[in-house]
Amino acid sequence: MVYTVSSSEKSRKSAADAETKALLYLMNFHENSDEVHYFVVDFFNDLTGMDRMAGRLWDIQSKGAKNNSPKELGRELVTLYKNFVSYLTFDSYILFVGGVSSTVRIDSTKTIFKIDNIKESSRKKLKEGLIEEARSKTYIDNAEIIEYKIDDFLNQVLFVVDDKEPSDYVKSIIKDHIALIPKNDELTSIFNEIRKIQSDKKNTDPVESISITSIDQSLNYYRHLTSGQIKTLVIGRLINKDPFEKSCPVPFIDIFNSFPPEAKKDALEECKLAYSRALFNKNCAEEFWILFNETYNKIIEYPNKNVEEIFNLLKRSTKQGCPDFDVLSLKYFIATIKEGLQYDN
Repeated sequence: MVYTVSSSEKSRKSAADAETKALLYLMNFHENSDEVHYFVVDFFNDLTGMDRMAGRLWDIQSKGAKNNSPKELGRELVTLYKNFVSYLTFDSYILFVGGVSSTVRIDSTKTIFKIDNIKESSRKKLKEGLIEEARSKTYIDNAEIIEYKIDDFLNQVLFVVDDKEPSDYVKSIIKDHIALIPKNDELTSIFNEIRKIQSDKKNTDPVESISITSIDQSLNYYRHLTSGQIKTLVIGRLINKDPFEKSCPVPFIDIFNSFPPEAKKDALEECKLAYSRALFNKNCAEEFWILFNETYNKIIEYPNKNVEEIFNLLKRSTKQGCPDFDVLSLKYFIATIKEGLQYDN
């Protein structure tokens, strides 16, 4: 079976706030967030989440307008419906919107809901909007626009109403374990960086009319980000330093110079790999941020202490919480944060 890209927004110059919010919603707030590894931009839809081995997909259409009517919501569902009737299987179909009119929801306090929270009269309008839009698109066969399929589809759609500021979405990446979370303007600046990277993915070579026979082939066109890349960007801004740059952190040099000459290169590489594994290990995400938080705060509290001394100040339970680190790689991690903070000062 073949999937053909048929609705790429190739003429758009930048990703809207709504699209980046949708990405960060999927990364941090969706019930399957821990399983999403790739964020594929403007290929299957505005955004599609994918697990590490391209076995599962989460599809998102985003719309930034604040007062969407039922019929407008229906029209916005068309690309999700296109994917619903394709041969691919999606775990979730999500419509992420800036807001809805007062005529839409039964319980207006719910910002994440399904079709059963939409008023009966509004459901009819929503369905009308979807059918009209689907009939106007050449990429949906009219034979697929039938009531039982539409009803089945609508029962699976998750509606998400944006109720957060850009800074809140970035703050969710670092959870609540960092005592010194940046100010809101800094968080918004990070959000804008993520938005720019997302936009740049949209402005790569056009993918309109490209056909693939398996979902993993979508990655060949490199219109994707990973959760790890986004976390690395955020940590880099927190410590004002790329945590994976090639040079040895200055606070680590005394330890590095004690290595035998023949072991130096491999030892440094092992430290970087351990840091990478710890950062991207979703099974220990909570423990990683606890470690980062404690390390960050100890360095702020004792700026004149060296890496060895900071290592000894960390709680044993905190150090053991991240199994990807051993003694040397944890000291490298401390040195990277210490150098970044000194550089910031």
